[in-house]
Parts: sequence; C-alpha cells; structure tokens
Amino acid sequence: MPESRRGWIINPGDLTEELILDLSGTGVNELGIHPGGGRRAADKLAACLDWLDDSETKRRLDLAKDRGLSLELCEHGASFLLPREEFRRRPEWFRQDESGERTPFGNLCASNGGALDRVSDGAEALYRRLNGRFDRVTLWPDDITNGGCRCESCRKLSVADQALRITNAIVKGFRRVDSEAKCGFLAYQDALEVPKQVRPGPGVYLEYAPIHRDSGLPVSDPANLHETLHIKELLEFFGVQDSRVLEYWVDNSRFSNWTRPPKQLVFCPEVMEKDVEYYLSMGFADLTSFACFLGPDYIQMYGLPPYGEYGRILSGRRGQMSTD
Repeated sequence: MPESRRGWIINPGDLTEELILDLSGTGVNELGIHPGGGRRAADKLAACLDWLDDSETKRRLDLAKDRGLSLELCEHGASFLLPREEFRRRPEWFRQDESGERTPFGNLCASNGGALDRVSDGAEALYRRLNGRFDRVTLWPDDITNGGCRCESCRKLSVADQALRITNAIVKGFRRVDSEAKCGFLAYQDALEVPKQVRPGPGVYLEYAPIHRDSGLPVSDPANLHETLHIKELLEFFGVQDSRVLEYWVDNSRFSNWTRPPKQLVFCPEVMEKDVEYYLSMGFADLTSFACFLGPDYIQMYGLPPYGEYGRILSGRRGQMSTD
C-alpha cells in the first residue's frame, strides 16, 4: 500500500480497462470501489460481492494492481452486517426511533452487546470472503441522517459515539482474520463531532467526509464552517496516522443528485487546490474523492473526466499541467 494514498472512488459499473489506463501516471495511486449509499446500501453491497466473483471483474482489478493502483472497498455496511430480517426475532438489537419504537430501518442499538457481536461476526465473514483481494476494506454506519438509537442507554451517547461503537465492532471482526486490519470512523452528516464517551479501538482511524459543504467555495471558507468546525479536535482525538479526507471534488453522483442520466461534471480545480493545501496543513495523511457517475455513459455524453488535472493537484504537481 502506498505511503500517502491519493485516491479515486467509483461505483462498480464505472470500472473499465480504459479508466485504469487513464488513471495510470496521473498521481492517483488508489482505486476505491463504492457500491453506493442510500437506503439500499445493503443490497448494493451484496450485489457488489457477487460482481467481484466475476472473471472480468477479477481481470480488471488485477490490471489495476499491475498498473500500480492499490485497491479498497468502502461502503455503508451496518444493515448488511446486521441483516434486517433479524428484527422479527431480536427487535432489541435494532435502534429505537424518536417515537420510542424499535425499527429495522438503519443502523442498530449501539448499546446492545448482542447486536454489536452480530456486527463483528458479519464483518469477519465479509473480510474472509474478500480473501485479501483489497488492500483496504472500510465499512461505515448506514447512510441516513438522524440514524442514532434513542433507547434509554443510547440517549446518553451522541450519534458520533454510537457510530464509533459500530466501527469498533467492525474492526474487531476484521482483526479475527487479519490482526493488522483497520477501519475508518466516518465523520459525516450528524456524526461530525468528536465522540465524547467512546474511545477508538485498535485499528480505527479518522475519515472525514464533508458532504454538506459548498463545493463552489474552499472548504476553509467561513461558509463551510458547519462542516469544518470539529476538524482539529477530530484529528487530535483519532490522531493523524492513516487519517483520510473523503471529498466530493469529482463526485458527479452528488452533482447529479444521485440520479441518472448524469449531468456534466462541475469541476473547480482552483477550489480543489486550496482544499488540498488546507487538508495537508491540518495534518491529514491521505486524500481521495468519490468519483461516481463518471463511467462509460458519462464519457459518451461529455467526454473524459479530468483525470490528469485531478491527479496533478492531489500529488502537488499542478504546475506541470497540460490539456486533459
């Protein structure tokens, strides 16, 4: 795995041989596979695991490694690791919503030991199934807002504390297979603040994803303070080792409101350049961006995404720009 990771994260359907060849030599050294968030993330992850068994997928991922790209799998995984059909037998494993009712929708009761054990078991099974094919695997809580549990015990915990308990359970399962495995804590949506009552377990590092930022302005602009308010404290709490920014500089799924056909990407290289400088000055080790909805359908409509300029900015080589 490269010492400093500079990534490009795609949906499975965007993986092509042409993409791999186009990324080669740009400064990007990590290719992430993200099945997709939202309410159907568990189904998307299940479909992705089947897709990974396809011989053509294996050939393309092998090509990516041959071209110097490390591989990662990243996804919202709570509902996959704790299947929703368990709700009928074990409703106490699932979160209590604002009305006081247990619900199978999203995440789990972060104070229930049985639920957390099931998450660890699911993480172990998934890690074994992947069988070392990825250099890094990271699973996050479900992709929902207001997704914390409101039971009597969980009400004492912030959403960030609950998310960290889930992340600790995930990496615990990973480490039954690989004692050096790691998993990112996703500072995202309503889990952007620093956990107060839960400490990160071994192998947990910080991943910061400012999805609600104004991408037309530098992230350090006062207009984005709602997203950056806790960055310094988060880095102090988790440490800078392995810390990673998950940005949206080229996430055309976000710019297209997660609806196909994709819109034309709005890429702001000047903003990205200022962001990279800011993040590195704060101490982040690794930088990447979601780069979804930039696959064959996008290329047919609009031409190639800005692979080269993106890579040069990430690697600090923008002064060497040429026309992409």
